[in-house]
Amino acid sequence: MPQQAAGIKAAAGCTQSMEFLAEPWLAKCSGWEHPPGVMQAVTERLRNFLQYVAVKLIDDPSQAQLKVAELGPKRLRFKLVLAQADVAMLIGRNGFTASAIRSVLKAAAEREGVQVTLQIHSHEEEAELLARGDGH
Repeated sequence: MPQQAAGIKAAAGCTQSMEFLAEPWLAKCSGWEHPPGVMQAVTERLRNFLQYVAVKLIDDPSQAQLKVAELGPKRLRFKLVLAQADVAMLIGRNGFTASAIRSVLKAAAEREGVQVTLQIHSHEEEAELLARGDGH
């Protein structure tokens, strides 16, 4: 089983570490339905990529959480919840850093026939969303 990137905690109720399936031929079959277990492997590869990038760009990885929600068949939402200072760092000037991360994440997901979104919030913003009932 792959190890989590140092410092980022998987949030409770989110997809946990799964076995990595090295099947590169799946990347070329965007209209193909993933058999059971393969979607979990795709999710895990995308999660590992996002964790690796985030840890390299933020100052306080111990405060970072990565949440993953499966919104539907072949649709995922990743949510990074960070310290306020790290949110600014990860978003970058004029949002260019966040845009670049989203572009690479989406390109990797599209190779697997999966749609993804990435949300970046501070712990305070996440608590406010949860209080309003919008943070599912």
